[in-house]
Amino acid sequence: MKRRTFMLTALASTAVTPAMAEGNFEVTRSDAQWRAMLTPAQYEVMRKEGTERPFSSPLDKNYAAGTYHCRGCDLAVYASEHKYDSKTGWPSFFQAKPNAIRTKQDNKLFMRRTECHCRRCGSHFGHIFNDGPKPTGKRHCLNGVSLVFRAA
Repeated sequence: MKRRTFMLTALASTAVTPAMAEGNFEVTRSDAQWRAMLTPAQYEVMRKEGTERPFSSPLDKNYAAGTYHCRGCDLAVYASEHKYDSKTGWPSFFQAKPNAIRTKQDNKLFMRRTECHCRRCGSHFGHIFNDGPKPTGKRHCLNGVSLVFRAA
């Protein structure tokens, strides 16, 4: 492979793809509407597939009974009984609520990961890894800024 081809391929693989580009969603907003309703940090994570700093979310250590909702459309996406301490610095769950998320392959940063998004509005939540606890063996490693907690 020629050097130029390698460099162009590498740059293309690290490009940030907006969450909305992957499909049709029940809840849609213009970019201006998303920016008006979200803080800059929330917008970067939820609409540009960014990542918040580890240990920065108060939801990481929240173990109260309740439900985690998508900040973008209020869909109930994760139940507190599926949350666990992964010691990674991000809220982690071993499964999502039924029909709550969509996934897609993320090939950025020269690695293959599985991204998870809200199935209703396309907001980016985080990534799913195969190193979680039983019964699923999955770790849904999420950005707290994408979620709103509602106590039971």
